[in-house]
Amino acid sequence: MALHIRDFREADRAALIALWETCALTRPWNDPNADLDRAITSRDAAILIGTWNDQVVASIMVGHDGHRGWIYYLAVSLDRQTRGHGREMMAEAELWLKARGAPKVQLMVRQDNETATEFYSALGYERQDVTVFGKWLTSSAEAD
Repeated sequence: MALHIRDFREADRAALIALWETCALTRPWNDPNADLDRAITSRDAAILIGTWNDQVVASIMVGHDGHRGWIYYLAVSLDRQTRGHGREMMAEAELWLKARGAPKVQLMVRQDNETATEFYSALGYERQDVTVFGKWLTSSAEAD
């Protein structure tokens, strides 16, 4: 059954963050409100919301850095998983990127998340021969 997929609205904030927390996507060093604020103020990013019976049940953050598309925060509420909603959200994010001329999309999966690895593989995503490096540019309790 298809979701209604639309752009994020400020009224979604609490439900969206609760969804991310339920799906174990938040981390102590990443303030989800700050992540939301950065995405909604960027011309090169969007947060797409999937609703079922007017309830937020899915999300995806998508962005384009001028070179590649990136996907973050794909979430589907636990009671709506295995119904194709993750595929729907990914397809919508890919359409968003294609409309902006992105030639490729990339995403990161935590190494211990086999469920996500299998999901993305089933969608045709392939493990890339790269290593991700990171460096904090702002102070963070976790970075100390």
